[in-house]
Amino acid sequence: MRCLILGICIGLVGCVRGPSKPADAPPVSVSVSRPVEREVSDYADFTARTAAVDSVEVRSHVWGYLQKVNFKEGDMVKAGDVLFEIDPRPYEALLNQAKAKVRQDEAQLEFDESEYQRNKSSFDKGVGSRADLDKSRAARDVTKANIEASKAVVAARQLDLDYTKVTAPVAGRASRYVVTVGNLIQAGDQNGGSLLTTVVSVDPMYAYFDSDESTAMRVRQLVRAGKSDAPRGGNYPLSLGVTNEDGFPHRGTIHFVENQVNPKTGTLRLRGVFPNAEQVLLPGVFGRVRVPIGRPHKALLVSDRAFDTDQGQKVVYVVDDANQVAVRRVSVGAVHDGLREVTDGLAPGERVVVTGLQQVRPGLTVDPKVIEMPGGSRGPAPK
Repeated sequence: MRCLILGICIGLVGCVRGPSKPADAPPVSVSVSRPVEREVSDYADFTARTAAVDSVEVRSHVWGYLQKVNFKEGDMVKAGDVLFEIDPRPYEALLNQAKAKVRQDEAQLEFDESEYQRNKSSFDKGVGSRADLDKSRAARDVTKANIEASKAVVAARQLDLDYTKVTAPVAGRASRYVVTVGNLIQAGDQNGGSLLTTVVSVDPMYAYFDSDESTAMRVRQLVRAGKSDAPRGGNYPLSLGVTNEDGFPHRGTIHFVENQVNPKTGTLRLRGVFPNAEQVLLPGVFGRVRVPIGRPHKALLVSDRAFDTDQGQKVVYVVDDANQVAVRRVSVGAVHDGLREVTDGLAPGERVVVTGLQQVRPGLTVDPKVIEMPGGSRGPAPK
């Protein structure tokens, strides 16, 4: 009986199953992209303020009552257009008086010339004195000088008369009337006459900006190394965008570079010039200037979301041919069209993890899904 019970117990024990081995977890699914290979240029951004190439205060050279205004406030004017007319009658009278003085002196010259010829003839015949000849010659020469002086007065009076028509010194857009018809225009004060209006040119347009000292020295180093054109050459490109514009739609060139760094601010003043035929740019507005640093070069571009940090060093995670994750310490540069340049540590064609960075670690096997680089140009995903 005991044997039977013992056999039954042994049989029951043999039927009990041991614990099952857990199934392997599936690989973590991550999205990977290949670096975008593109020719780019490094650049620096600065704050700029636009300014007109020509900005002129229109003032009067002569005094008088303003008779007429020949333009509307805000009009475009051409160089030489008559903007204001001052009462010309006082200057016409002075001009006529000066011309009459010339005629008077010319008549006197005829008499003095005749007197000199008579004295010369008498002296040649031995019946005239040397004193009379010298006196008549001197009188004639004085009259000639008087004529020259009178003609100079005529030119001055003509100039004053011409100044009664105040013309635009440059082409551009006129401002408001500072003085209206009927007012007395002053002339000859410390400012060169009454201010009537201002005219500013519109095409092209200047933009002034200040570069920090380190950027200026970096460009000079690149120029010496033959990797950049000199900004003073007049063909160094730059671009401009103003407050209500996206990006930098205006293309221009560096027109002027100051000859020294400002020791108070540690900056170097530069000026760009931009075509403005459509008059989009206005003088005096703030803008953003983008200046390329060096010539274009090939670069590997990666989305900022692919970067992680390890003890202050930028890293990316790449997936090798065995679908295992490896870490790469990289050096980064500027952002170009939403993608950041990787200057060192990454090879072309490597698959970079762009999503799921929190789930990966070096040596982990993953299930990579190749997608287009986020923020890059549209197109089919690389295989």
